[in-house]
Amino acid sequence: MAHPTSLVCSRCEQIYSANCKLNLCDCGAPLLVRYDLARVRRSWNKQDLAHAPHTMWRYDAVLPANTEEAVTLGEGMTRLRSAPRLGALLGGQEVRIKDEGENPTASFMARDVSMAVTMAKKLGFKKLALSSSGNAASALAAYAAAAGLETYIFMPSDVSQANFIECKGFGAYVTLVDGLLGDCASFVAERAPSEGWFDVTTLKEPYGIEGKKTIGYEIAEQYDWQLPDAILCPCGGGAGLIGIWKAFAELVELGWLAGQLPKMIAVQAAGCAPIVRAFEQGAVKSEPWPGARTIASGLRVPRAIGDALVLEAIRGSRGTAVAISDEEILDGGLDLARSEGLFAAPETGACVAALRKLISRGFLRSEERVLLLSTASGLKYLEIYSTRFERRSASEQDKLGGLITPR
Repeated sequence: MAHPTSLVCSRCEQIYSANCKLNLCDCGAPLLVRYDLARVRRSWNKQDLAHAPHTMWRYDAVLPANTEEAVTLGEGMTRLRSAPRLGALLGGQEVRIKDEGENPTASFMARDVSMAVTMAKKLGFKKLALSSSGNAASALAAYAAAAGLETYIFMPSDVSQANFIECKGFGAYVTLVDGLLGDCASFVAERAPSEGWFDVTTLKEPYGIEGKKTIGYEIAEQYDWQLPDAILCPCGGGAGLIGIWKAFAELVELGWLAGQLPKMIAVQAAGCAPIVRAFEQGAVKSEPWPGARTIASGLRVPRAIGDALVLEAIRGSRGTAVAISDEEILDGGLDLARSEGLFAAPETGACVAALRKLISRGFLRSEERVLLLSTASGLKYLEIYSTRFERRSASEQDKLGGLITPR
């Protein structure tokens, strides 16, 4: 049984009712769900997980909705993969990978969207809207279809073909915007009041981050409650890192974790690194990154609404922030594929390259246990990887495959 008690502003700490229909706080900052964890601690323990569903909803005691209410496609409990060959390639590090590409619609966005759609339906919304660089859009289209809700999606016009086709295939109303993610968000903000849309863009509603935090609960459980020394997270909007850190804080309060928490490491692209710049300057929030440009669409976020929360988690964990070039991103993705047989999104390639860099700098020692968060399957980014593998054919149509162009 879930026990949400309130929503609390992450900046000014204003308190709202647990099931209010707000997106952001009046001050413009994200809202976070709070629970009566002392009460949860008395009624829920680790042994209860032995009989819990093998999805993220096994943690519904610390979620704002319970399993019976869930709009679910089976998200969560993705594998924690050992990566010994990659570790050896990087100098002997113990490396594991949390493979979020196993989720429905092949990305970790399934988690927050499952929760956001569940809560939107619970609160009585009929129409949902979202600005997205790709994977959140695919997930929302799928979960809205499963819930019988209308969904309106705004994505940059250069979004991957896989994401665009998924959204259309699931029946979403899709608008491609000639601009960046912020331009897409402006469209949603302008039209939502008159259209009656509930904006479920990550961190612009308070419930999705509760889905994302289940990654942290799973990491703790899969590591047998002895966390790794460092966790590398791709950081566009930063929801993954924020959610994992929130989970660890709750687990400490529940008494399920003890000792030092992992170093949280934010990985960005060199062509869009507002968090890295703010971290290096000692700032408490980031400034918009002009001319954002990178092949990793999930990292192309010029200004994250949760930037202050990301910076707080990095510093609170003795972590750091790293910027990676597009060439290094592709190299890292292919190193992972060739050493471990895991074809992951470019954002994961950025984490591989960041790990190499942090080892060479001495920030991470060889005896430290490292976890990489792999956010999505590489099959959703074939256009990006194809730049490394020229394919010669008589025409572009011939690349579509034998079922489409029979011979």
